[in-house]
Amino acid sequence: MKSVYPYPILFGDVDLDVLSITVDGTSPLPYSHVSKPERTVALHQSGRENWEYCTLRLRATLPEPEIAAGEWTDLVCLAALTEKATNARTTARLKRSADGAWSGSIDLHRSRHLNRATLGLTVVATCDGVEGRAIGTTAQDWYVDLKGATPVRQREIEIVEADFREGPEAWLRPYKDSLWIIETTGEVPRVYLNTGSVDGFVDMLGGNGGTTAEKLLRDMTSGQIAQDAWTAMFHTAISDLDVDEDGTPVMPTGWRESVLRMMLPDVLPGRQLTDALYDIEERRTKGFGWAELQTTVQYAAGKRSQITKKLTNAVRSVDAAERSATR
Repeated sequence: MKSVYPYPILFGDVDLDVLSITVDGTSPLPYSHVSKPERTVALHQSGRENWEYCTLRLRATLPEPEIAAGEWTDLVCLAALTEKATNARTTARLKRSADGAWSGSIDLHRSRHLNRATLGLTVVATCDGVEGRAIGTTAQDWYVDLKGATPVRQREIEIVEADFREGPEAWLRPYKDSLWIIETTGEVPRVYLNTGSVDGFVDMLGGNGGTTAEKLLRDMTSGQIAQDAWTAMFHTAISDLDVDEDGTPVMPTGWRESVLRMMLPDVLPGRQLTDALYDIEERRTKGFGWAELQTTVQYAAGKRSQITKKLTNAVRSVDAAERSATR
């Protein structure tokens, strides 16, 4: 999401590439752990189990004709590695090379990070006599995944089977009467299925065959779980938004970004993402219109989980079965 600035900024694209990675200064990371299309680096199974830091060699490209024609001075390309879970932030300046590209490196120290770091680039300059103004950023940041062995940007929701009543995870015991719960505080959302609830519940969800009634029950249950998951993920995604210097909410990263980009057009139809994010943050923090918005949140979650389609198929199947039985 691009914010509106009260001064000139770059219109052209600002791009950032990870050229290579070395671990502890000596061991090169296989380039199969780096995906440019996914803009993700996977550091797990890097070849050294107890590594301390890795160095990422970077190359940035800026819209040079626009920079040359602009009125900016003291231009700086600043790469930043951040992780919200640990409040870690590391920055490095890139230097301009003879071919016009900007090159440099940045170190990621393992002790300062937990799961996934975000690597982005900000172009800073003196503009209208004011130093340190951001005039451009990468449209899409990189992820540096400490626990991933494959450089995949979008992680899937994890399904965890656990006994809420007698299992080893004590925090699940207050939910012992629930068939499932959704947990969205981690780096990857998780759906916990209660193996200690109804006999055969988990087996039914994981099955493929069965009678028509069993298939309908499986479809309806999985649809309801999906709707609950979309609703929980949406509320988590908007519950802790960062804001920029003028108070405008900033689109989060990771799965939270994906959830908002998919659901906001249905939650607030007809709005640009920037406007929708600002509107929904204002409603949430100030309270007005928030309760009314829950109807469209429910609608958007149902649309993503296809609950209407599954319910329609179930009703038609039951109706057809009853008609057949009465003939």
